[in-house]
Amino acid sequence: MKDIRKEPQYLISDADKKKLISLLCILLLFSIMNSTMFMVSVPDIAFYFDLLPSQVSWVVTGYIILYSIGALLYGKLGDIFPIKNLLTIGIILFVIGSIVGFFSPIYLMVVISRMIQACGAAAVIAIVFVIPSRYFPEEKGRILGILSSAMAFGAGLGPVLGGFIAGFLDWHYIFLFSFVVVLTLPMIRVLLPQEEKKSGKPDIIGAISMAFGVALFILFITTFNWVYLLLSSCITGFFFWWIYHYKQPLIVPSMFKNKVFRLTVLTSFFGTLIMFSNLFVLPLLLREVHGLSTVQIGLVLFPGAILGALVGRLAGGFTDRFGSHLVGYIAIILIMIGSLLLSSIVGFAPWVISLVFSINFLAFPIFQTSMANLISTALLDEQMGVGMGIYNLGNLISGAIGGAVIGRILDYSIVGISLNPFIESIGVIVVYSNIFVGLALLTLLFGLYFYFSNRRQQAAIIKHQMQKC
Repeated sequence: MKDIRKEPQYLISDADKKKLISLLCILLLFSIMNSTMFMVSVPDIAFYFDLLPSQVSWVVTGYIILYSIGALLYGKLGDIFPIKNLLTIGIILFVIGSIVGFFSPIYLMVVISRMIQACGAAAVIAIVFVIPSRYFPEEKGRILGILSSAMAFGAGLGPVLGGFIAGFLDWHYIFLFSFVVVLTLPMIRVLLPQEEKKSGKPDIIGAISMAFGVALFILFITTFNWVYLLLSSCITGFFFWWIYHYKQPLIVPSMFKNKVFRLTVLTSFFGTLIMFSNLFVLPLLLREVHGLSTVQIGLVLFPGAILGALVGRLAGGFTDRFGSHLVGYIAIILIMIGSLLLSSIVGFAPWVISLVFSINFLAFPIFQTSMANLISTALLDEQMGVGMGIYNLGNLISGAIGGAVIGRILDYSIVGISLNPFIESIGVIVVYSNIFVGLALLTLLFGLYFYFSNRRQQAAIIKHQMQKC
């Protein structure tokens, strides 16, 4: 497909480019880690404030809600306002939330500080993935690969680091650790080019209705209270009516007529759901079947996170050389193989599980790089920010759905027949094995959808070109 974006308008020296990419990786690393570090310390926070599980869950739930909504809103704002200013606001909010959280004497302040952190971290994940397409279009595949490797590394490092900090110091110090991102602010202000405000204005009504619709949907996912789903459906219905009637809507409806964009967002949604489901269920398996501690679980995940970070730096080059579709197929195959192998070795020694799970970590940055690259080539330059925002919003919601659904399966699962012929054990091992088999089958289904949809898309393009001739 021909790249429909405009020629680059900003010149950044090679030396400054390397510095900028390094800083973006650091920011993205902290943004992703902050969403997972607190998961391992939730029991400690519940004990400290004498809370019920449903009450303490807001440390994670509140963060996810604002993080996912902010990913889209900042993306849209990035199409209008200078990226430098938005990223600056994001870093400042993240730092303020870290300070407030460290000194919080009551639980309400902890939740508020997490939400402030989310408002800042959302700017990072939204803006960072727009920068390669805007400033370095000729190298966007390579740079997206590097950024995706930082995401994979952060996803694996977060639980490890959170466990060590909470175990050897106190959960308050997780907030203090996040404060160090303030050191990146001066260099970010220097290295990012100056931009002028573009035409357009924020769609306030659209933003508010979308925010409430998504927030209520995530609350339904985490609580399974059907009232939240009903309210979310009503507000979301109003949101779609609004964007079709407002002159400058938050999301331009015509974007969803773009088949490549629509296909990629949907494929990324299911791929991310599978990967986060694997990441969610593995610690539970290691705790229930193998009796590992939080720190030990983190150590099992750590080798895969390192491998994902290393491979992610190569994934961008593969995407530029062989194309996003081929790299996407390879990633999907790796996800399916990893899930099938995990279903066969759930009762093996933890070091064996660590080696096998590295396949999933290997697939994570490869998949993210190919999908982000497809998004960047499918949209106009003025649609890039909100397009990446929709892409990130879908990924974050899919992660919440994966965790909630897996949790419900484990709550109500009945030990039955193993779906994997290589599993002869009985009891809880069969339950976990069947979950991984189910994830592998779901991977096969969305992989086939991605493959055949792309075949139809390519055939339509070839037919159109022949007609022009």
